[in-house]
Amino acid sequence: MTTTLIVGASGTVGSELARRLAAAGHTVRRATSRIPSAPDQVRLDLVTHEGLEQAFDGVDRAFLLAPPGHTNQHELLGPLVERAHTQRLDKLVLMTAMGVDADPRAPLRRVELKLEASGLPFNVIRPNWFMQNFHTFWLAGIREQGTIFLPTGTAKGSFIDARDIAAVAAALLDSHAHDGIAFDLTGARALDHDEAATILSRVAGRAIRYQDILPGAMLHGLLGAGLPRPYAEFLLTILGHFKAGYAERVTDAVPQLTGRQPIAFERYAEDHRACWQA
Repeated sequence: MTTTLIVGASGTVGSELARRLAAAGHTVRRATSRIPSAPDQVRLDLVTHEGLEQAFDGVDRAFLLAPPGHTNQHELLGPLVERAHTQRLDKLVLMTAMGVDADPRAPLRRVELKLEASGLPFNVIRPNWFMQNFHTFWLAGIREQGTIFLPTGTAKGSFIDARDIAAVAAALLDSHAHDGIAFDLTGARALDHDEAATILSRVAGRAIRYQDILPGAMLHGLLGAGLPRPYAEFLLTILGHFKAGYAERVTDAVPQLTGRQPIAFERYAEDHRACWQA
């Protein structure tokens, strides 16, 4: 069986991808920025690139994504693409974000372009906003005040479950049928945040609402939560793109690559029912 390096293996997508690959009998190497605590972990610092050679040693395939909190993703991931090229990996799947291909100067797009020029067998996956944001980043307002606070107006987003992203990544890592193609990943339909709140209310058995807030209020909250200002401002920028309608598009990439429909927001809400309780 092949050995697959997963960068971001402790995150929402990476942890599910590691589970899927291991269940299929593949050897998984999980990169961590901390001291490894399990036999399948290897230390890799994406900021200093300490541990880079050891992380890739004996690897056949790799899945890459940039950790949250950074805006210089090209500096974090570029050396990993170079190492993968030097080692001539059999396959590399890079996760960026839907819409990054609109600007060649965007750090994530710069990583995509580097990968495209590498000559490696690759795929790029660009997911839309995660459903999982509701029970992570937006959870405090939901639990404490029964409110989703975001500066997104009435715009809709085709939210995608991270489990679908991992399923697509697993399928692409295991195949060369779609090499060289980038896929925008979305859920099956677009919802605005009022519609999302209605679904969460029904599942929780209590009232949950959405409140549109000013970008300045969002920035204040993000900085108060300890986010670095450059990353907080980056989040405000992409939330502005959401408000402008750029997150509404729906694609058929998930059914095309997995053979099933994307997980519905209703199922996601049910699967995380305990999170919505006050």
